Amino acid sequence: MKQPKLKIGIMAEREMNFCLMDEFLLNTNGLKYSGRQSIRLEGSILFLNGLPISGKELLFVPIDEKICSFELSDVTIGVQFHWERKENQLFKGALQFQVEARKLVAINILSLEDYLISVISSEMSATSSMELLKAHAITSRSWLIAQVVKGKELRQSRTEYQTIYKTDTEYIRWYDREDHTLFDVCADDHCQRYQGITRQTSTLVEKAVNETSGQVLMFNDQVCDARFSKSCGGITETFEKVWEPVVHPYLQRVVDCENANSETPVDLTNEPEAEKWIRTSPDAFCNTTDHKVLSQVLNDYDQETVDFYRWKVSYNQEEISALISKKTGIDFGSIVNLVPLERGFSGRIVKMEIVGSKKSLIIGKELEIRKILSASHLYSSAFVVDRYEFTGEIPGKFVLTGAGWGHGVGLCQIGAAMMGEKGYSHEAILLHYFVGAELKKAY
Repeated sequence: MKQPKLKIGIMAEREMNFCLMDEFLLNTNGLKYSGRQSIRLEGSILFLNGLPISGKELLFVPIDEKICSFELSDVTIGVQFHWERKENQLFKGALQFQVEARKLVAINILSLEDYLISVISSEMSATSSMELLKAHAITSRSWLIAQVVKGKELRQSRTEYQTIYKTDTEYIRWYDREDHTLFDVCADDHCQRYQGITRQTSTLVEKAVNETSGQVLMFNDQVCDARFSKSCGGITETFEKVWEPVVHPYLQRVVDCENANSETPVDLTNEPEAEKWIRTSPDAFCNTTDHKVLSQVLNDYDQETVDFYRWKVSYNQEEISALISKKTGIDFGSIVNLVPLERGFSGRIVKMEIVGSKKSLIIGKELEIRKILSASHLYSSAFVVDRYEFTGEIPGKFVLTGAGWGHGVGLCQIGAAMMGEKGYSHEAILLHYFVGAELKKAY
């Protein structure tokens, strides 16, 4: 296997401004471009710097890949998360513009290893411990290759990838890569956070990527679909509870602490045990307030979140009924209750019933629940519900008490950072979270 070139979707707008540092060659006319540029889509016609240009696809290729870079203006990061914002971002590699759904899509094309250097620095601090950086490099590399393989298989099978199950009483949806048709991965948390060379990298990050170059996690001679999230909340989740109903033996329940194993006697699929677990703060690698460890994993905007291991969110009746109505497009009336119907092994709710005075509906999976119950995203779907201030059967206040940050599948970034701090090797960190997997060289 050769090191692949990747196509990463950065942003989609009808008009964009960008700056080419040094010289780039444009495929459609063979001319060289540098400096500030603008591109817009009017109807089906592309305008480059105010002038119409032929073709539905423009590709700017750097004359010298080692020194050339480009900047995109007003890239949205943290899409639909609580810290969403815009920033200018700098990238290496080639810049491609394609038209899709009446918008221009900006795509960065570069080698997998160069991509990883940015991902590690975008996902966490470039000053993290070497063992954490190596573990994350191998996790990210494995996930990416698995997605490229999966994408090719889906295209070859010519089958429609179903992510929604809908009836009059139930709406179940999961979010993976079903909307990525022009590129391999997107640049936001939906895939892996990628912000080009905007984030400060370091020789340590480059060393971690270079020393693990081509190394991946494998199971039964296939590259692992290696997932990760910020904080599992104490126990990791299984793949099939979050995404498509396919069991991955290496993405199973892991108790995130020393000397623990899958037989630890706590069953978070059981409602009373899940409630007890979530309302308390059990020992776990990711249960830490150590600023040194947290600063390894959390970039400046992530550190705005301080209550990731256990958290609370409160809504009054007007707020929660308006929020759910807006997110679903359904008038439930007053919200009477939020009832967990199925929990995963981490305590994350997989199916939940929204009980309203006018209508009830079962929703899932975990990200759909998180989207509906927050203006952006809840930190996780591992939560319990308390209701207060009743008027008849209608509560005036809801308090959600929750655990963890993210889907909880695979590597727990904060837990892995703590393991690195405690002296665990990157191999030990990986085999703790990906049980039964093997480290192998793919290229």
